[in-house]
Amino acid sequence: MKMLFAVVCEPRIVRARAGVCLAMTMASARTSGVKSVLGLAGWVLLSFGASASGAFFSPGEWYAALDKPSFNPPGWVFGPVWTALYLMMGVSAWLVWRRGNAWRALALWLVQLALNAAWTPFFFGLHWMGVALCIIIAMWLAILATILAFRRHARAAALLLVPYLLWVSFATVLNAALWHLN
Repeated sequence: MKMLFAVVCEPRIVRARAGVCLAMTMASARTSGVKSVLGLAGWVLLSFGASASGAFFSPGEWYAALDKPSFNPPGWVFGPVWTALYLMMGVSAWLVWRRGNAWRALALWLVQLALNAAWTPFFFGLHWMGVALCIIIAMWLAILATILAFRRHARAAALLLVPYLLWVSFATVLNAALWHLN
């Protein structure tokens, strides 16, 4: 019986009664569970925060008037795709955050998120497609660096970012084509 307590409880608690030890273990699990859920919510909300610039700079008439390449997707595609991507981005950051000691990897995640947020005002707001292309290339590199850094902490977190990298690859080609055509 003492051996079981030694596995579950700290050594100084081994002498405590079974009920006290179990209560302390359960309270600790509840606290870490709440912290984990709040952490997940925080990372997902932070991820979706990057999309806030879209509320101020929508495609509008300017984008509708542009010459577009044949592979330009219809407008309705972007909302569902970005929703799924932002959710996966938030979950991936949370998976790494839960592991602890991953601040460099999470800093890379924040860099790519900042670049993500910066692209919209330059492309849709200022109509500076060339600058937006430079931003999206930097974002692509930051996403790749984040995937490599996340892989060291949580393989699932890195894999969750692969669709994002693929979509940004497509978006980079689309940005370049739009700039070239217009």
